[in-house]
Amino acid sequence: MKTKHFFFSLLLAATSMLKLAEAQTAVPAALRQDADFSLPPLQEVIDSVIRNSASVRFRLQEIEAKQSNLTSQKNYWTRNLGFQGEARYGTFNNFSTIETGQSTGILASNTSQVNYAAGVYVKFPLFDIVNRKNQINQAKVELSQAKSMAEAQQDELRQMVIRLYQDVLLKQRVLQIRSESYGTARVNMDMVENQFRNGVIAVAEYVRISDIVSRTSSDYEVSRAEFTASKAILEDMAGFSFSKPANAITKAQ
Repeated sequence: MKTKHFFFSLLLAATSMLKLAEAQTAVPAALRQDADFSLPPLQEVIDSVIRNSASVRFRLQEIEAKQSNLTSQKNYWTRNLGFQGEARYGTFNNFSTIETGQSTGILASNTSQVNYAAGVYVKFPLFDIVNRKNQINQAKVELSQAKSMAEAQQDELRQMVIRLYQDVLLKQRVLQIRSESYGTARVNMDMVENQFRNGVIAVAEYVRISDIVSRTSSDYEVSRAEFTASKAILEDMAGFSFSKPANAITKAQ
């Protein structure tokens, strides 16, 4: 009887070890599908984020506005030069009184006329002459400020993308580790259930293993949610999806 029980226990242990070895490769592989992708090169992501950034576009448009203002200030003096023309057409009624020594006469006449005038004018406002250099310098400074703000905006975005990129890599690695742990825990739970049904382990051990599996499952789901959120944020900023699997990218390279 003892011999049969020994061989039964040995067979059960061997079967459990075989299932564990198979599941450690199969189950984690299925769980790792959520993180089975490779990020594009960092510089590619940075360039895409900068191209798609509304704040960067705003800064570039501001540079164009300041450049136009500088050109306008340089040409401001031309408003003091000009050409002026005028033309009029009308009918004029003339009344004349003629007096002689003995009589008085009235003479009325209608005349149609076209009057026109043309000329060139030049003005020399003292304020414009004195302040022209200051206006141009101010426009140059404003343009330089706009360019500096655009560069600062791009630097800020670049640093943000680097942090998010590394954060996604970290969360991807954590997710892979926890998926392996979760897969192993699930396999252990299957073994423990079989052993519990066959009376090999006690209830306390069964409860302990169940609690471990529950915590491992919770950790996996938390890591999965954090990884998905970080990846989605970076994808939204870059304007495209990082959906290509890691093995596909490796083959393409």
